[in-house]
Amino acid sequence: MRIVSLCPSLTELVFDLGRGDELVGRTKFCIHPADRVGAVEKVGGTKNPKVARIIELAPDIVLLNEEENRREDAEALEASGIRCHVSFPRNAVDTATMVRSIAAAIDASAEGERIARDIETRHRRVTDAARSRHPIRFAYFIWRNPWMVANADTFVSAMLADAGGINVFASAAERYPAITPEELASASPDVVLLSTEPFPFKESHADELSALSGIPRDRFRIVDGELLSWHGSRTPAGVDYAEQVMSAGSSAAALSRRT
Repeated sequence: MRIVSLCPSLTELVFDLGRGDELVGRTKFCIHPADRVGAVEKVGGTKNPKVARIIELAPDIVLLNEEENRREDAEALEASGIRCHVSFPRNAVDTATMVRSIAAAIDASAEGERIARDIETRHRRVTDAARSRHPIRFAYFIWRNPWMVANADTFVSAMLADAGGINVFASAAERYPAITPEELASASPDVVLLSTEPFPFKESHADELSALSGIPRDRFRIVDGELLSWHGSRTPAGVDYAEQVMSAGSSAAALSRRT
């Protein structure tokens, strides 16, 4: 089978399903697994794939994500007779379903079932444990200049909510709204999470936002954006990591409740 993946997390999934040798195309943003993905031809980016080149590669299937990729590219590929598999998991449970679907499509059902069950098992454990803990109010930043956060209708927010978090910007009209430091201060989260992607937040940015908002510096955390937002074979570890992030924020939450 000849496979093209236009989403980084799905490229990684194909390898973990044991079908990496059948990948004939991937985006320039597909960087995992680092020791193997370099052998696969780059066919542009997620938003600007080289559709003509993909058609020349004659894949049996192209894997896309509704959020990462453009509808018009999928339609152009389908119009050329290429089969497209489009997914858009909103949470860990959706991801298990997606893994099974992709695995079935590329003849890797047994390995797909193993990954899907791992997601479901860990998800049940984490959500059950979260019910016995006091919820932690969080803000999750994905970008700087402007400062942008995730609302409730995002994969990362769902991961953190399942682990016992409450998104203080859950009801924002946009999925990734721009906010001001003053709005962050008004929302008064127990913990402020700064992601390593798509913007590579560092401790210096936490210093900056703490000073601008007046929120104590010890409420800020740099978190692994890949583990929290890459849906696929990374999700089992991501489910556990979301719990760790919320647990690490529990001391800050306890402090904020006393003040």
